[in-house]
Amino acid sequence: MKVLLLGGAGDMALDALDELSKEKEVSLVTIADLNLERAKKEAEERDERFLAIRLDATDHTQLVKTMKDHDISLGFVGPFYFFEKRMVAAALEAGVPYVSICDDYEAYLDIMKMDKDAREKGIHILTGWGNSPGLTQVLARKGYNSMEQPRRINIHWAAGSNESVGAANLAHLFNIFHGTTLQTIRGKEVEVPTGGGRKVVRFPFPMGDLPVYYTGHAESVSIPRNLKGLTEVTLHGGVQPAYIPLLLRALRTTGLFDTHKRRTAFAKFIIKMESIFASGGLDKSVGRVDVYGFDKGKTVHRTYTYIGHIGIITSIPCVTAALWELNGKFKSVPGGVYSAERLLEDPDPFLEDVMRRGVEVFFYDNGLD
Repeated sequence: MKVLLLGGAGDMALDALDELSKEKEVSLVTIADLNLERAKKEAEERDERFLAIRLDATDHTQLVKTMKDHDISLGFVGPFYFFEKRMVAAALEAGVPYVSICDDYEAYLDIMKMDKDAREKGIHILTGWGNSPGLTQVLARKGYNSMEQPRRINIHWAAGSNESVGAANLAHLFNIFHGTTLQTIRGKEVEVPTGGGRKVVRFPFPMGDLPVYYTGHAESVSIPRNLKGLTEVTLHGGVQPAYIPLLLRALRTTGLFDTHKRRTAFAKFIIKMESIFASGGLDKSVGRVDVYGFDKGKTVHRTYTYIGHIGIITSIPCVTAALWELNGKFKSVPGGVYSAERLLEDPDPFLEDVMRRGVEVFFYDNGLD
């Protein structure tokens, strides 16, 4: 099995490299990154199966050629609102399956337009298989399946500011707290301002209670399109310490987040002054999924939570999905663009595999206050 890890030297991909190194059937892992020196460093720290190459993700011809030399491509090149459609277009031209940790709702809507092309070519495009989106949707599907009449799904995530992330992740953060996003409320998809909808959510220790806000992750647009009968699907996110979202809301009024160029430039500036965001923050990230509905004539509420270092909880679902694809576990599924809740009709075996690999997940069949 030959695996191409796009953006493979970035902070978010390092745990994916470690996870792939455990798989004996993987014969080659190509760490493709714009930063060749860092890619070489990561390859040298691992065994002879790891190879470093310089790859510019905006070079379509090079991207297609490199993908063709591998059995699967994993997408860790962000920010995804800019790169995901480029990665998917290249994968479809190369005829190679693709699995990503794409988290932006705009990107999901963009590549769903490629679903027909993927279906006709018989190529699996698995988008948003990180933690949020990704693991959140696996848990949403589990709750949805557990009751006769599921009605509401509320998804929440929070990141500790002392996590190790790169400039692309910060640019994504600036994007999801800028402009508007889509939520399903009272049976209708509505546009809401990001940074609005404040509520306080109880997350696993040590995160605890934290304010969260409407943010532009993909769950609130993918789940209503794939799981029928829901009258509400919302997505809230936050950062610990709690002052950071307030700072982001203030900064966006300056115009710093208005364009991709401005967001990336400001992200690079912040990375150089990392202590600004890291101060007082945890080095863990969390998720919580609440599913409400009716079962056997009674109202029911399921809550699922998870916690871990962001690289681990993001990489493991993505690598697991890629290995399932390579091992033929999705071979009966036609080509197309798939989020987790669309592809996994029975999420339990996948969830068990993710937990076996080290992701901590907690289940509350009677809900959690």
